[in-house]
Amino acid sequence: MSSIAISCAKFCREKEVLDQLVAVTGYTVVRDRDLIEKTAAQFQVDREKVERALFGPPSVFNKFTLERENILARCKSVIAEELKQVDTIYYGMIGLLIPQTVTHVLRVGLFDETKNRLQRALDEGLAEKKALKIMKKSDVSSGDLAHYIYRKPANDRSLYDIFLPMNATSVEKAVQIIMENDMKTALLQTAQSLQAVDDMALAARVERALLSKGCTNQIQCQEGNVTVYINESVFSFEHTADTLKSLVRGVAGVGEVEVVAGKDYHVSVYRDCAFELPAKVLLVDDEQEFVQTLSDRLNTRNYGSYPVFDGEQAMELLESETPDVMVLDLKMPGMQGVDVLRQTKKAKPEIEVIILTGHGSEEDRKVCLDLGAYAYLQKPVDIAELTKLIDTAHEKVAKAKVCRC
Repeated sequence: MSSIAISCAKFCREKEVLDQLVAVTGYTVVRDRDLIEKTAAQFQVDREKVERALFGPPSVFNKFTLERENILARCKSVIAEELKQVDTIYYGMIGLLIPQTVTHVLRVGLFDETKNRLQRALDEGLAEKKALKIMKKSDVSSGDLAHYIYRKPANDRSLYDIFLPMNATSVEKAVQIIMENDMKTALLQTAQSLQAVDDMALAARVERALLSKGCTNQIQCQEGNVTVYINESVFSFEHTADTLKSLVRGVAGVGEVEVVAGKDYHVSVYRDCAFELPAKVLLVDDEQEFVQTLSDRLNTRNYGSYPVFDGEQAMELLESETPDVMVLDLKMPGMQGVDVLRQTKKAKPEIEVIILTGHGSEEDRKVCLDLGAYAYLQKPVDIAELTKLIDTAHEKVAKAKVCRC
């Protein structure tokens, strides 16, 4: 008894292959949308955030917040529960999250050249422009996820037990090849394969524990024992290792813990790991050199800052992002800061806005504070004063999030 994971490019006759496999095997189908719904429900995460973690693009703040990594770790936990069952077809990008150590899952890749895929889309009645758009979006999503997990393209043959080029394989032949391999003894669920599922679940729990402290260390689990790799610059290996061990040992089910230097480890002469997630700070100012310098200075102080250069860019970004704090210039070409403040507080009132301007007046100050600005500062500003305000604004946001929970 085994299961099948089908990963594919769009317009590779994948739906026909799936339908025939279900007809022949009677297997239950688990799709990407099923994983998204279960992950969102089990971990109380917005469905849109789970979709974004799988399909991208990641948040502009992701390197500071590690939101994608956190959500994908939760997805792995959900998949690990599913993998205890057999007679299942995992259909879509979900298959890329299943480690190759889980040997009772047959990994199948269905791919083809762009010109052949486009012709099939045209045969289905799609306009060429729309078909190309669908193909590009799908290819970017699957390619991004495959690179994130394996550092390989989605159509790399080494990712699959069976790689089927659909320009040279009929649907019937594809199903026949899959079925012949699915019945092999090597794909039966064994104690070793089930242990790999348990290790997958444990690794996901350890990842979540470390990510909650801002750590992105590579994890390996084998029969409940955990190896953590340090692949970054740290000031004190011993201190970092002790902290990591303490975090990992707090995870249920962990046996022995070992921390080792990875291939990218080197000693830092500046500082050790922070073990905390920074505030997300959006900087909005048309003085590009100033705002980029400010962003760099904040990042070196462990703030997750991202600069944009006018009000229109800020409002466009807020359609998909929710920073904790916005540092906003008042006088800008085009959309003025007061309008950005007004619209931000209307659309996302939880964002705390600090006005930082060189051209404001006492009347401007009153208007901004009445609109809900957290603080109003004149340029030039001392970086210590600004970071103190960002800290207190972030604390207010964090407390509000806890209350909403």
